[in-house]
Amino acid sequence: MQFSKRASARLLQSALLVTFMGGLAGCEMLPMETSSRPVDVDKQVDLTSCNADVPNFAESPCMLTDWVAFGLAAQRGDREWRDNMLPRLAGHAPEQRLSRAVVMSWGSESQWDQASEIYKADLGAAPGALQPLFRYWLNELEGRRKLSSRVDQQQGEVARLEEENEALADKLEAMTAIEQSINLRQQVE
Repeated sequence: MQFSKRASARLLQSALLVTFMGGLAGCEMLPMETSSRPVDVDKQVDLTSCNADVPNFAESPCMLTDWVAFGLAAQRGDREWRDNMLPRLAGHAPEQRLSRAVVMSWGSESQWDQASEIYKADLGAAPGALQPLFRYWLNELEGRRKLSSRVDQQQGEVARLEEENEALADKLEAMTAIEQSINLRQQVE
């Protein structure tokens, strides 16, 4: 049984879709920040003003909302959007590096490794309120990397089994020819 490239691509897409859907359903898994302070109802934040194109670590009521929106934009964005965004995120500051990691984590598989390394290196530099979000994104990325690796391994195993099957079929054909030759000799004698 040989998988075509289209079938392999569909298998990978299916695996990524399952991971994505699990990610959407797993938002409740993010740790909730508990506070012993009473919530002041009079200080409600107008979240409609939270729309930074590129988020930062400046403490504000919009910080988490801006990062979540940026993550969703990276996820929904196409290659052109990511290619345009990455130069804007050049720099060595942790917030720039983590922004790049968010964008690269939705890029090509070759960018996934870089994104993972950045998340691991700079997660501790993020404000405490953002660390669970970055940890969640890192875990989601690692899950996709494992699925991709598993697909590659399975494709290699399928190719090996196909070669083994072909070799066994050739041997069976040769043995059948030998058996027919022996049977013909016995009939002639």
